Amino acid sequence: MASIAFSSGHLSTANKFRSVFRTRNASISCKVNYEGNGKPGVQTITSNQELSPNLVIPYALERDLTTKDKSKLRVLSGTANPTLSQEIACYMGLELGDLKIKRFADGEIYVQLCESVRGCDVFIVQPTCPPANENLMELLVMIDACRRASAKTVTAVIPYFGYARADRKTQGRESIAAKLVANLITEAGADRVLACDLHSGQSIGYFDIPVNHIHGQTVILDYLASKRICAEDLVVVSPDVGGVARARAFAKKLSDAPLAIVDKRRHGHNVAEVMNLIGDVKGKVAVMVDDMIDTAGTISKGAALLHQEGAREVYACCTHGVFSPPAIERLSSGIFQEVIITNTIPVSEQNCFSQLTILSVANLLGEAIWRVHDDYSGASGLFSDLGID
Repeated sequence: MASIAFSSGHLSTANKFRSVFRTRNASISCKVNYEGNGKPGVQTITSNQELSPNLVIPYALERDLTTKDKSKLRVLSGTANPTLSQEIACYMGLELGDLKIKRFADGEIYVQLCESVRGCDVFIVQPTCPPANENLMELLVMIDACRRASAKTVTAVIPYFGYARADRKTQGRESIAAKLVANLITEAGADRVLACDLHSGQSIGYFDIPVNHIHGQTVILDYLASKRICAEDLVVVSPDVGGVARARAFAKKLSDAPLAIVDKRRHGHNVAEVMNLIGDVKGKVAVMVDDMIDTAGTISKGAALLHQEGAREVYACCTHGVFSPPAIERLSSGIFQEVIITNTIPVSEQNCFSQLTILSVANLLGEAIWRVHDDYSGASGLFSDLGID
């Protein structure tokens, strides 16, 4: 009986963030506590071991090239996910840029940079998570402020890209909001977008500027490897037909595990009905893979079907935990052995439950920022998940 082909060793639980990668600046330690990063009932991953070969290593360790002046690099944070922004800056050995963000009495957003960014490569970390419209508008105003402050380039780092599901017309007289949002970001003055696990790859084509698509599956795969699940007992499940390509790519990295598909028909937005299962899950550990969990209707009904078909355990894995009501009630009902997400979207303390595990993508995003700044891609397979062309 073979185990999953790769492993990162023992991972423990702690209420602090510790970088899996070596830090860029040895004088700045990433082993620091951040208020709100480790919450009750949420496992935040730590590790002291060497890197799994499936994780991206900092390219500075494998090449000796002259890089750009770090003083010309600025990382700014919006108010949507300041903890993730701080972790990214910590990994990079930088301090977050100084700026002022406030709301006027009528709800208008005010942004002022409190330091010079003239001639700098500016990276603005701001997911457009709920409240989506507020965070999107804040991102646009921040981009405009940087452009008017004579920044050399402005990159919008969007760990979660809201409106990505509105990427096509399924009925007459519908809008394609993903294209509209892409136009807004471009017209605001962004030179590049760095996004994590877009709902569909076609959203990249909506932008008229370069887009780097980062895949958060890397940290989830490494965590699953640490659980030492027997390869013969593992099956990867797509919760719907549209996610088959994503699940297939995920399964190939788990010792080419078999694939099952949940066939469902949707009667309306955020309403799903499971019809049947394609594939065999009897006696197996089922790993359900999706890009996001919103109301958890699709994935919870799929998990119930997997149990009916004889699955021994069911894991839910996704990059973005949106968790709109009644997601928490569904996910914490006991049908999942574990729910594994990343911190692209902040999870409030009241949305934490015992089965929830949150992994950090700060290292991936931080490394991607460095490579964009240094105009380096790294063409080998080790760097493919960073999406830097």
